[in-house]
Amino acid sequence: MEVKIGVQHAPREIVLESGQSAEEVERAVSEALAGKSPLLSLVDDHGRKVLVPAERLAYVEIGEPTARKVGFSSAL
Repeated sequence: MEVKIGVQHAPREIVLESGQSAEEVERAVSEALAGKSPLLSLVDDHGRKVLVPAERLAYVEIGEPTARKVGFSSAL
């Protein structure tokens, strides 16, 4: 699933593909915003961990689960 994270005072958003469910991402965001965790911690599809300080979160957009793209292009 695609997750976009806006960070205060940063010119670009963080975009990652995560294998976590929408509920897991929402729970992590809620805990960070409630002060239960000082960092928002998410893991992407490649196993890399993304950490964002909770006080710097501007927004988090949780997208729809992405389908695997399979096929061949006919580039000439």
